[in-house]
Amino acid sequence: MTTLAVVTVLVWAYLLAGHGRFWQAGPVLAPVVRNGVAAQAASHEAPDQGLAPVVVVVPARDEAPVIGAALTSLLAQDYAALRIVLVDDGSSDGTGAIARGFADNRLTVIEGAPRPEGWSGKLWAVAQGIAAAGDAELILLTDADIEHDPPHVATLVAQAQRGDFDLVSEMVRLSCVSWAERALVPAFVFFFQLLYPFAWVNNQRKRTAAAAGGTILIRRRALARIGGIAAVRGALIDDVALAAAVKRGGPIWLGHSALARSIRAYPGVADIWRMVTRTAYVQLRRLPLLLAGTVLAMTVVWLAPPALALFGHGAARWMGWLAWAGMAGSYMPTLRRFGRSPLWAPLLPLVAAFYTAATIGSAVDHHRGRGVAWKGRAYQGVDA
Repeated sequence: MTTLAVVTVLVWAYLLAGHGRFWQAGPVLAPVVRNGVAAQAASHEAPDQGLAPVVVVVPARDEAPVIGAALTSLLAQDYAALRIVLVDDGSSDGTGAIARGFADNRLTVIEGAPRPEGWSGKLWAVAQGIAAAGDAELILLTDADIEHDPPHVATLVAQAQRGDFDLVSEMVRLSCVSWAERALVPAFVFFFQLLYPFAWVNNQRKRTAAAAGGTILIRRRALARIGGIAAVRGALIDDVALAAAVKRGGPIWLGHSALARSIRAYPGVADIWRMVTRTAYVQLRRLPLLLAGTVLAMTVVWLAPPALALFGHGAARWMGWLAWAGMAGSYMPTLRRFGRSPLWAPLLPLVAAFYTAATIGSAVDHHRGRGVAWKGRAYQGVDA
């Protein structure tokens, strides 16, 4: 027991001091304000007065409940040189009809072609959208459930130009309304930052690469360098795969968004469970040994400290309390970002147990032949 306690303390000492400051608030992309005016919002400039043209590509499959709000927010952007291409990816709920109802000449709606073998549905839709984007140097890939504040596109472009980044991405604000969302969604962001510390992603000398699929601004030169979206055509965790491909040849940036939010709700625990199980085992490359190692690591890092603190004796007990306190403290910045009470921090082991169980559930689904399914599509043969 003492050995386990020492291991947990050492692990948490490393995570807090040496793991890319993953637990800190992280960079937030917000508009620069000078004299009370958002400096990037150059909405009155014409495209030929220096604004880099941007084409927004929106893949959409059965998104009728959210597509109207998403397109309304994109058409209201403070950026003159903007076009939008929506790819209706075989929707059966009228998504395409809703989009065409906007009748705005900045918006093009195209019917997606049948998905070729080896492609994920989303990436095939994205590839068709990029093909319809013409020669625009900047392409914004965004999901159909993202709502954008008016300065958002201008701010993304300014960030790309400021650092000459090949890719700029944001973790948009996730829905945190229902009880299940309030309990589980902040930890989803926390664990993402643990897997991909933003400070390491944004350091070109580090190999760590990641992006958040809700908002990815990418340069055409980067797409050309990696061989286009086809380079990651089978990826189910497509945002991370795309970022990794781009970072091998140029700088990328990842942060949190103050100007965009997801309007897709996960009202119940079962909804979040399905969201996690869809790709958790894919993240582990569908390898049973890697799953076993992950479950063991999750047990040592998240479950052992409270178990030692509550049931241990002597030095092991106090080391358990120390590791538990470090864990809870690391969660506080994320809780503040979501406006949650700090009283949730000590409960992080219970939340981690849920995500561990969902990871196991993802593997069980795979080995029972269910594989990855999303909106009526199964992806048994598609790579991670």
